Amino acid sequence: QVQLVESGGGSVQAGGSLRLSCAASTNFDCTNDMSWYRQAPGGQREFVSGVNSVVGARYADSVKGRFTISQDNAKNTVYLQMNSLKPEDAAVYYCKMICAVPYTAQFWGQGTQVTVSS
Repeated sequence: QVQLVESGGGSVQAGGSLRLSCAASTNFDCTNDMSWYRQAPGGQREFVSGVNSVVGARYADSVKGRFTISQDNAKNTVYLQMNSLKPEDAAVYYCKMICAVPYTAQFWGQGTQVTVSS
Protein backbone atom coordinates (compact mmCIF):
# COMPACT_ATOMS: atom_id res chain seq x y z
CA GLN A 1 0.00 0.00 0.00
CA VAL A 2 1.31 3.42 -0.97
CA GLN A 3 1.10 6.23 1.58
CA LEU A 4 1.37 9.88 0.66
CA VAL A 5 2.74 12.00 3.47
CA GLU A 6 2.02 15.71 3.29
CA SER A 7 3.67 18.54 5.19
CA GLY A 8 4.07 22.30 5.09
CA GLY A 9 0.62 23.54 5.93
CA GLY A 10 0.06 26.22 8.53
CA SER A 11 -1.27 29.67 9.23
CA VAL A 12 -0.14 32.80 7.43
CA GLN A 13 -1.36 36.30 6.88
CA ALA A 14 -2.67 37.37 3.53
CA GLY A 15 0.20 38.01 1.16
CA GLY A 16 2.35 35.38 2.81
CA SER A 17 3.79 32.16 1.43
CA LEU A 18 3.78 28.48 2.22
CA ARG A 19 5.38 25.47 0.60
CA LEU A 20 3.59 22.15 0.70
CA SER A 21 5.33 18.83 0.21
CA CYS A 22 3.95 15.40 -0.51
CA ALA A 23 6.14 12.32 -0.54
CA ALA A 24 5.12 8.84 -1.62
CA SER A 25 6.39 6.04 0.61
CA THR A 26 7.09 3.55 -2.11
CA ASN A 27 9.73 2.43 -4.53
CA PHE A 28 7.17 2.31 -7.32
CA ASP A 29 7.04 5.18 -9.75
CA CYS A 30 4.51 7.87 -8.86
CA THR A 31 6.03 10.68 -10.88
CA ASN A 32 3.96 10.50 -14.06
CA ASP A 33 0.96 12.27 -12.61
CA MET A 34 1.04 14.32 -9.42
CA SER A 35 -1.49 16.91 -8.39
CA TRP A 36 -2.88 19.06 -5.61
CA TYR A 37 -6.50 19.60 -4.67
CA ARG A 38 -8.12 21.60 -1.91
CA GLN A 39 -11.36 21.59 -0.01
CA ALA A 40 -12.70 24.52 1.95
CA PRO A 41 -15.29 24.05 4.71
CA GLY A 42 -18.67 23.32 3.17
CA GLY A 43 -17.15 23.17 -0.30
CA GLN A 44 -16.26 20.48 -2.78
CA ARG A 45 -12.75 19.25 -3.39
CA GLU A 46 -11.31 21.23 -6.29
CA PHE A 47 -8.27 20.94 -8.51
CA VAL A 48 -5.46 23.37 -7.75
CA SER A 49 -2.45 22.26 -9.74
CA GLY A 50 -0.97 19.22 -11.39
CA VAL A 51 2.01 18.01 -13.33
CA ASN A 52 2.21 15.01 -15.59
CA SER A 53 4.57 13.60 -18.13
CA VAL A 54 2.31 14.43 -21.09
CA VAL A 55 1.10 18.00 -20.60
CA GLY A 56 3.48 19.28 -17.97
CA ALA A 57 2.27 21.71 -15.30
CA ARG A 58 -1.27 23.04 -15.16
CA TYR A 59 -3.06 25.33 -12.74
CA ALA A 60 -6.52 26.39 -11.75
CA ASP A 61 -7.24 29.92 -12.94
CA SER A 62 -7.58 31.09 -9.35
CA VAL A 63 -3.95 30.29 -8.53
CA LYS A 64 -2.15 31.01 -11.80
CA GLY A 65 0.78 33.32 -11.30
CA ARG A 66 0.84 32.73 -7.54
CA PHE A 67 1.35 28.98 -7.11
CA THR A 68 4.11 26.84 -8.59
CA ILE A 69 4.16 23.07 -8.71
CA SER A 70 7.39 21.12 -8.90
CA GLN A 71 8.54 17.58 -8.40
CA ASP A 72 11.58 15.61 -7.34
CA ASN A 73 11.36 12.37 -9.24
CA ALA A 74 14.19 10.74 -7.33
CA LYS A 75 12.22 11.24 -4.12
CA ASN A 76 8.74 10.57 -5.51
CA THR A 77 7.83 13.98 -4.10
CA VAL A 78 5.70 16.85 -5.32
CA TYR A 79 5.78 20.39 -4.00
CA LEU A 80 3.42 23.33 -4.14
CA GLN A 81 4.92 26.76 -3.60
CA MET A 82 2.13 29.14 -2.69
CA ASN A 83 2.83 32.86 -2.80
CA SER A 84 0.63 35.92 -2.35
CA LEU A 85 -1.84 33.86 -0.39
CA LYS A 86 -5.38 35.12 -0.07
CA PRO A 87 -8.04 34.30 2.54
CA GLU A 88 -9.93 32.40 -0.15
CA ASP A 89 -6.97 30.03 -0.48
CA ALA A 90 -7.66 28.69 3.01
CA ALA A 91 -8.58 25.02 2.82
CA VAL A 92 -7.35 21.53 3.46
CA TYR A 93 -4.91 20.70 0.69
CA TYR A 94 -4.61 17.15 -0.59
CA CYS A 95 -2.04 15.64 -2.91
CA LYS A 96 -2.89 12.92 -5.35
CA MET A 97 -0.57 10.62 -7.23
CA ILE A 98 -1.07 8.00 -9.87
CA CYS A 99 1.46 5.28 -9.27
CA ALA A 100 2.52 2.22 -11.16
CA VAL A 101 2.37 -0.45 -8.45
CA PRO A 102 2.92 -1.94 -11.05
CA TYR A 103 -0.68 -1.57 -12.25
CA THR A 104 -1.92 2.02 -12.33
CA ALA A 105 -3.54 3.12 -9.10
CA GLN A 106 -4.55 6.43 -7.55
CA PHE A 107 -3.57 7.48 -4.06
CA TRP A 108 -4.46 10.46 -1.89
CA GLY A 109 -2.65 12.16 0.96
CA GLN A 110 -4.29 12.74 4.33
CA GLY A 111 -4.55 16.49 3.81
CA THR A 112 -2.80 19.47 5.34
CA GLN A 113 -4.54 22.58 6.63
CA VAL A 114 -3.76 26.00 5.19
CA THR A 115 -5.18 29.00 7.02
CA VAL A 116 -4.88 32.53 5.67
CA SER A 117 -5.89 35.47 7.81
CA SER A 118 -6.78 38.85 6.40
